Amino acid sequence: MEIIKTTRAMTRLADQWRSQGLCIGFVPTMGYFHEGHIELMRMAKRDADKAAVSLYVNPTQFGPTEDLAKYPRDFDGDCAKAASAGVDVMFAPDSSEMYPAGACTFVAVDSELTKVLCGSSRPTHFRGVTTICAKLFTIVKPHFAVFGQKDYQQLLVIRRMVKDLCMDLEIIAHPTVREPDGLAMSSRNAYLSPEERKQAVCIYQAIQNAINLYKKGERSHKTIVEEVRFVIEKSPSARMDYIEIRRMPDLADPTQ
Repeated sequence: MEIIKTTRAMTRLADQWRSQGLCIGFVPTMGYFHEGHIELMRMAKRDADKAAVSLYVNPTQFGPTEDLAKYPRDFDGDCAKAASAGVDVMFAPDSSEMYPAGACTFVAVDSELTKVLCGSSRPTHFRGVTTICAKLFTIVKPHFAVFGQKDYQQLLVIRRMVKDLCMDLEIIAHPTVREPDGLAMSSRNAYLSPEERKQAVCIYQAIQNAINLYKKGERSHKTIVEEVRFVIEKSPSARMDYIEIRRMPDLADPTQ
């Protein structure tokens, strides 16, 4: 696996691959890989001639009080995992490459997609996500990019940006990859103490309860949300940001 750290070298390689008629599959990441990331890489490798992965902890998607400084990092371990998944190139730039001195251009999806759910408590988050993805798509020049459904709102926002800007690539979704007990895999799970990790499975259990209510005929989204809240509030460590049911794919409030 080749490791590239400059935008010029990455673009040159992408141009070379495209001139040879090769299909490029791309997985943008912030690193600290778990099996969920690896599954995205395997999908990219399976469906493309060349698989590219980016590893960059993007500062513009973190708020001023969020966890940028302590976000978990393991560059050598990540490179080993990516290589084992068959990745052809790891693009690992630093901030001087991605945000040159004087950089003042951002890409934002100005719609309800970015103002609800995570967007309501993290008002600049999605602007950072769309800006960095637009940059990465320009540099890596993939034919398709793979995103996990764990961050479903992010997936919808990226698809909107790609469509609105007429970008010549496909955004492919991969189902959420979960631990054996149902908790969605996430790099930030490393923050949890053993007891908090044990309690965190309440999120999955609450979702399963909601699904079962729906299967039994419940159609009031307020009733289902209250059941989810009840299950999660039984965990002493739980602190809730939001619990909502939203309509797909526009994230509007459902009538039922």
